[in-house]
Parts: sequence; structure tokens; C-alpha cells
Amino acid sequence: MTREARWKVVIVDDHERSRAALRAAIWAAGGEVSGEAMRAGDALDLVKRARPDVAVFAVGLPDGDGIDTAAAVIAEAGCPAVLFTSHTDPTLTERAREAGVMAYLLKPLRPAELAPALDLAVARFREAQSLKRTLEDRKVIERAKGRLMARHALTEEQAFQRLRRAAMDSRRPMVEIAKAVLVSDTVASGSTT
Repeated sequence: MTREARWKVVIVDDHERSRAALRAAIWAAGGEVSGEAMRAGDALDLVKRARPDVAVFAVGLPDGDGIDTAAAVIAEAGCPAVLFTSHTDPTLTERAREAGVMAYLLKPLRPAELAPALDLAVARFREAQSLKRTLEDRKVIERAKGRLMARHALTEEQAFQRLRRAAMDSRRPMVEIAKAVLVSDTVASGSTT
């Protein structure tokens, strides 16, 4: 019987000892390594191909900066990133925060710190993605309310109630109804914006 992995992890680090320590700690904590890269240039393709739950990046890579690479992976592959470094200076930490890095592990690795860091990174990333989707959905609903208000001379409350009633009647999320309103308005006007 094979076990279900706690997380699938990609490791991006050019030092074999660091990768070996991470591999051992990931396995011991119930995870699985789904890929490894030693260069920044290989990280994004690897993450897109392996589709891990989280990626761990060394800061210094032979062909680039691990923080910049992590930022690209976060943005383009939608994968949470954890830094693995011996550096603790505040400038580095601030850069990591701005890049969207979710956790920080210090070298040499203490295996007991790995699981909480990866669990926290995955949970925080999912939470951030959920909040982002909610905000985007609200923007769509607000735009649809505005179109209904303009098209039918409704108050904001009336437009909201109309969207809500259509969602309930069709048993679909309100954001889907709002998108349909915006699409129908675009088709009716012949506009593409």
C-alpha cells in the first residue's frame, strides 16, 4: 500500500548536500519530492510540469537570484514558495516578502522546522488565492450591478436583488450570473470591452 503524500515538493538548489537534507526531511515528514533543479532557468518549467504543492528555493543559484525565480514561479505557475538560505539580513527578508514568498527556512536545515514551514506556506497561499478570487468576484458583481442600474434605472439594492434572485433561481453562483449580464451587455452593444 502506498501512502498519500502530505505535499509534493520541488527543490531548487544547486548544493547537493542541501537538496539531500531537504529530500530526507520531506520524506520523513510524509511528503514527496516531485522534482529538483539546480538552476534558476530550469525552475519554472519544472514547477509547471511537476505541479507541486510547494517549491523550496535557495537564494543563491548559479544562474540567477532565487527570490526573483520564486516570484516568477508564484506569478506564472501559481505555486507557493519557501526560501532556504543561510542569510538572515532584513533586506533579503523584505525582498522575499515583496516577492510573495510564504515561509523561510534557515540552513543548516533543522528537520523539525520543515513540516510546519511547508504546512504554513501551503495554507497561507491557498488563503491568499481564495481572497484574491473573492475580490475579483466582487468586482465582477459590482460591474454587473452598475450595468443593471444603468440599463433598467434600478437602485443598487434592486440590481443586487435581481442578481441574487437569478442566481437562486438558476442554482448558480452570483458571480456566474454577473458574468452573464456583462457578456450579454457586451454582445447587445457590439462592444468588446
